Amino acid sequence: MNTSRLLLLVLVCACARAPIAQQSAPPMKPTAAPEQARLGTLAPGTGLTVGSQVPSTLMGTSLSGERVKLSALHTSGPILLVFYRGGWCPFCNFQIRALSEAAPRFAERGITPVVVSVDRASEATRTSRRYEIPFPVLSDETLELVQAFHVVKQVDETELTRLRGFGMDLEASAGKNHHVIAVPSMFLIDSQGVVRWAHSDLDYKVRPSIDQLLKALDGAK
Repeated sequence: MNTSRLLLLVLVCACARAPIAQQSAPPMKPTAAPEQARLGTLAPGTGLTVGSQVPSTLMGTSLSGERVKLSALHTSGPILLVFYRGGWCPFCNFQIRALSEAAPRFAERGITPVVVSVDRASEATRTSRRYEIPFPVLSDETLELVQAFHVVKQVDETELTRLRGFGMDLEASAGKNHHVIAVPSMFLIDSQGVVRWAHSDLDYKVRPSIDQLLKALDGAK
């Protein structure tokens, strides 16, 4: 066998042995923006409505592993609480990167984004380091926040199998076997703990653009 044929055989064998996650991983691409009519609306059965009082006892876990009261984050000024599915989700990663790059625009408005998922703290830390997120990142390992804000998404076996085919392991990310993730959603919470604007969408590929979001938040003050 000549050298060229031997090299080709080696390459073919290497590709055949590559992990499924590397061969089938979904591409990183921009998310779609919702139609204007859907912006600032809640998907049926999800979310705390505008005017709702957020319970002052709700807590999440910081990247350092400390338990943090949500009320401690919004007492000094309004926060935009953003629920994302997990650091394994390319659409969520695009959204977090966009929010990070737009941090100065939120600061001009006195609003602090706070992102939260059911990922355990160690996984949330990896997400934070990936984009150098300049605002709080919380882990909702106990599902306390997703339940209180009514944004629980129970992943069924069909979807779980599909995600595993892409190399996405929900149990490894959350450190639990509950197969619960967050419905992508956002809540503007004022310093008194009242929801001033809310948005959720069951289609995880659809997220408000930064321009859409800031325009909506300006109108919600």
